Amino acid sequence: MWPGNAWRAALFWVPRGRRAQSALAQLRGILEGELEGICGAGTWKSERVITSRQGPHIRVDGVSGGILNFCANNYLGLSSHPEVIQAGLQALEEFGAGLSSVRFICGTQSIHKNLEAKIARFHQREDAILYPSCYDANAGLFEALLTPEDAVLSDELNHASIIDGIRLCKAHKYRYRHLDMADLEAKLQEAQKHRLRLVATDGAFSMDGDIAPLQEICCLASRYGALVFMDECHATGFLGPTGRGTDELLGVMDQVTIINSTLGKALGGASGGYTTGPGPLVSLLRQRARPYLFSNSLPPAVVGCASKALDLLMGSNTIVQSMAAKTQRCDSQQGRLGGGETWFRSKMEAAGFTISGASHPICPVMLGDARLASRMADDMLKRGIFVIGFSYPVVPKGKARIRVQISAVHSEEDIDRCVEAFVEVGRLHGALP
Repeated sequence: MWPGNAWRAALFWVPRGRRAQSALAQLRGILEGELEGICGAGTWKSERVITSRQGPHIRVDGVSGGILNFCANNYLGLSSHPEVIQAGLQALEEFGAGLSSVRFICGTQSIHKNLEAKIARFHQREDAILYPSCYDANAGLFEALLTPEDAVLSDELNHASIIDGIRLCKAHKYRYRHLDMADLEAKLQEAQKHRLRLVATDGAFSMDGDIAPLQEICCLASRYGALVFMDECHATGFLGPTGRGTDELLGVMDQVTIINSTLGKALGGASGGYTTGPGPLVSLLRQRARPYLFSNSLPPAVVGCASKALDLLMGSNTIVQSMAAKTQRCDSQQGRLGGGETWFRSKMEAAGFTISGASHPICPVMLGDARLASRMADDMLKRGIFVIGFSYPVVPKGKARIRVQISAVHSEEDIDRCVEAFVEVGRLHGALP
């Protein structure tokens, strides 16, 4: 007889170890199969290593010479702006590397409150709340705001973070066809039985470079007693006469209820996101938004950089006007003045490429085939142009593309060089005649 429970250890010790090894082997087999499937579909996403600071001209590990960067969200070039960098250094020196805490415990500093007030003032809203990212802002909003009595109506091509945030809430969910106002109206009519109705849309759609018809959305929302939510990650800082975003561009700043956006693109390019809107909503989010309650505070250096970026935008229209000039330059050969055509877009279309979207620095070169997009992007890098092929699940199957993004700090020569490389590589791969 084994003393006490020693017999149990003798019985199960070896088999348990074998079961664990068997489970790990099973997991490895499953994962390797998934990875092989990704490779076989041509949708494998490699990560290129940049060995310099972000900007229009970068250095890439394993590639000799300087590289022109045409795929960063650095719309205004502020990620390397000397005043932005200096503000980050000053905040690091004064407030430290991090807070080691969430906001409501001991993670709120004066610079966090000052930046939130500045964001609200920039968007002409009552209050604002910071998050580690806009993905977190979208994850925190819908669950805290909406109940099973409510409804949310979402554009089918909204960003993944909006889709994920909506999935977390218990509201009734309606999805309307991309930019289809007739379908949105039908869904609003169907949703009249619910307490609150929230229309959720990207302001500028990051994969397609098109802009939501906010005037029509706001008109429908008013007609059917709905609220409007907008994600402005690809608009804040450079769309509209003073860079306030899509609602300023289309003249409906007083009709959009809630805005979520990011500090990680035009506003310094580091990290962080926020919600801005009615004061009571922001107060509720501080009490209930899980990403806010359970995530560490934004590092002081990030807050300092973003705050300086906003100072630059609110102090002068120069940077915003520079971006507008890039997206509305006249193509004298085609006789077009602005009106949705970029210099890059018009020259690429003249060469025979299909470019999605309009009136936005995002210019997706539509190719369809994932392998083609990946191979063309690789060959563009060999010619000194950094672009990336986008394929499923980032975009729908059969809609692969190379997304080109124009920055205020790209010169006309940079843009012309990018077009020339595209034409050469397009012909090489049969994408052009």
